[in-house]
Amino acid sequence: MEVRCRIRDGVAAGDGQPLLLVCGPDVVETEEQVLTTAREVLRVSRAHGLPAVFKCSFDKANRTSLSSYRGPGMEKALEVFRAVKAETGLPVVTDVHETWQVERVAEVVDMLQVPAFLCRQTDLLVECARTGRPVLVKKGQFMAPRDMRHVVEKLRRSGCDEILLAERGASFGYNNLVVDMRSLPLMRELGVPVCMDATHAVQLPSAADGKSGGERRFVAGLARAAVAMGIDALFLEIHPDPDRALCDGPNSLDFRLFEQVVREAVLIRRALGQP
Repeated sequence: MEVRCRIRDGVAAGDGQPLLLVCGPDVVETEEQVLTTAREVLRVSRAHGLPAVFKCSFDKANRTSLSSYRGPGMEKALEVFRAVKAETGLPVVTDVHETWQVERVAEVVDMLQVPAFLCRQTDLLVECARTGRPVLVKKGQFMAPRDMRHVVEKLRRSGCDEILLAERGASFGYNNLVVDMRSLPLMRELGVPVCMDATHAVQLPSAADGKSGGERRFVAGLARAAVAMGIDALFLEIHPDPDRALCDGPNSLDFRLFEQVVREAVLIRRALGQP
């Protein structure tokens, strides 16, 4: 059986496909910040001959503190996503947190993302599947990779065949995550392509005095290891100035590091004889 997830014509992940980039800022701050980043995703993807999906959140619903920045809200962000698509032609993925958001968001974006903490939420998965859009699901920090078969089953039985599963680390004690690279081939054995979220995997949840910290210096190494393990897609959060980002700055990449990670990924794929 072919392992593949088609996002739109010419953009897919899986058997026989180049590495798919799923990249963008953590959350919408301003339209210019988003468009600047989208232009860079387009430039780097073209420079290295890779398909890309632009990712960004309209709401960070699971922030540590009530006072933390969450985003501009759904309607304003959807207008920004329309601008990204109009200018760059990139497909867009964003995450949804509640069932009432799904239909409206699916009118604009090309792919829906289910956050890790919500990967077991049956109603949310079913609602996403019913839109006909491809669905990216991040494996929960509390989930065994083989148990993601139940997520895949919920989506398939609800009408979704275009599925991408992502690894983003597992809880390891308090305020820490660890990545078990075995999870990548184990999830791929479920018959769906797999993605490595190399930036969220270095997050230190709630470890920075009311917000999450992160260890950016480990992103490149995790990305290289995941590519060597045979991933189909690479998820990276990038920002024009990560140290000033309103969310997830410590685990985001600036544009220089972003291209470095992509360049290294391409070299590893080439060495392994993969497109």
